[in-house]
Amino acid sequence: MLKRNKTKPNNVTPFIPEGDFYYTKGVEAFKKRKFDIAIKWIQKAIDDKPSFPLYKCQLSIIYTEIGSYHKANQLLTEVLQTGEYIDCYYLAANNYAHLGLLQDAKKYAQMYLDKKPEGDFSKDAAQLLDFIEIEDEEEGTFALEDEDELIILQETAFYHMENDEWEKAIPFIEEIMENFPEQKLAVHDYAQALFYTGKKEEAMHIEEDMLEDYPNNLHSHLNLALFYYEAGEPDYQKHIQIINNIYPMHEEQKLRIAEVFAKTANYALAYERYQNVSGEQAKRRASYYKWYSITAYQSGNPSKALRLWEEGLKRHPKLSKEEGPWALKK
Repeated sequence: MLKRNKTKPNNVTPFIPEGDFYYTKGVEAFKKRKFDIAIKWIQKAIDDKPSFPLYKCQLSIIYTEIGSYHKANQLLTEVLQTGEYIDCYYLAANNYAHLGLLQDAKKYAQMYLDKKPEGDFSKDAAQLLDFIEIEDEEEGTFALEDEDELIILQETAFYHMENDEWEKAIPFIEEIMENFPEQKLAVHDYAQALFYTGKKEEAMHIEEDMLEDYPNNLHSHLNLALFYYEAGEPDYQKHIQIINNIYPMHEEQKLRIAEVFAKTANYALAYERYQNVSGEQAKRRASYYKWYSITAYQSGNPSKALRLWEEGLKRHPKLSKEEGPWALKK
């Protein structure tokens, strides 16, 4: 008799994890406050299903929890650009509130309530709006003459700073700080002015003290990255790493990040950021054309550097006093 061949059936099913598996693991890690691990798992879920909004929203929540509000809002913006996931509006409002951008927070909180008045975050959104209203009442509104005075001071300080006339800028910045204390950016302008007029230690102390109270202050990280780099201190690198994880939505902040990357010779990072800067606000600055052209040249794009430089010369003839991006002259 012929023996029947007996073969064992292959009952082993290969385990191929999918997005929901990664997501579940990420949520478990998040609940245990193991944020680094949670980020890795949720990112794997996003890689598996990049168009699934829940995963990006969860990752934004983790970033919010660790204070990376700009990065959280970048994810929420991506979700809203590809569809409408209503909870994103409240999550964005919460992040803007943490960043001190209360008018943006108010806008997104109201959008959430308009679209989902009985939603899971409706009570939180209403409380946030109440908080902002109280803040507005406490600060009051500027009288028109105060607004005019502030604009004049800001424009004058900006003119001197843009022309590296730091000594001339200081009195105007000091007046803004004294008469308009709610204008927090003036403190960072003041630190820059001190640094470039030789009071480097005082400038660093201002920003270091600010970071102790506000560890996620973008402008402190920007100034310290620049100050430490120009002082030849390696500590600038930790601030560059932090800034590299921040993707703001405001053009002024985008421009400032790109410029600091350029000034610290991080040209690849600078080139990427400059490409995302848009609008006339950037083009009114000679420094935009100077540092963007230097960045393009150092990134292997000499033709683009030349185009930028020529456009900059037309808009800002004072650039003719400099040697161009190929000279890399600060």
